[in-house]
Amino acid sequence: MRTMSQPSTTPVPGAEQYPALDFANSLLTLPTGPLDLLGSPEEATAWLIGRDLAPAGSRLYLPCTARLHELRFSIRELLGARTAEEPAPDAALAAVNAALTATPSAPLLCWDAERGLYREQPHPADRIADHAMAQLAADAAELLTGPDADRLAACGGTPCTRFFVRTHASRHWCSTRCGDRVRAARAYAKRRAENRS
Repeated sequence: MRTMSQPSTTPVPGAEQYPALDFANSLLTLPTGPLDLLGSPEEATAWLIGRDLAPAGSRLYLPCTARLHELRFSIRELLGARTAEEPAPDAALAAVNAALTATPSAPLLCWDAERGLYREQPHPADRIADHAMAQLAADAAELLTGPDADRLAACGGTPCTRFFVRTHASRHWCSTRCGDRVRAARAYAKRRAENRS
């Protein structure tokens, strides 16, 4: 059971429009430590299927899950740099660009005895992670360069480490829960300071 001090796991503003934002926020920081919603191959597979980034019945293995973690780290670095108005880290740019180019963008020319020549988009089972990562990388690139880039923000609630798209300029938290927790902590600190006086 989640306590009041834990950050919300509900989607942040913008996650519905940008799956890459939801992906970046799949690693949460709780008072008790990190919570990885893609921690195991089974969890990562379910997460991708649940967001239509992999076909039903797919199965990821540990190496693919590790690659997803690496891409998520790079996207989080780029989001962090963007929200802090700092230069984009070269390694993060390279990782996202590698994911963008890992899958063919055009149907390949194929041949078999029954069909003859035909074109087909390759999507073998061992490339499921590549396709999902390419889609997430493309979505991250759109978020970081598109019209919502200036509205990206990092949650101001501690220990939350999620990013979100601001719905209005004064919004500082990714969720009502984080905002309530910050306000409660401020009120507690104020009462405590008054009691010491």
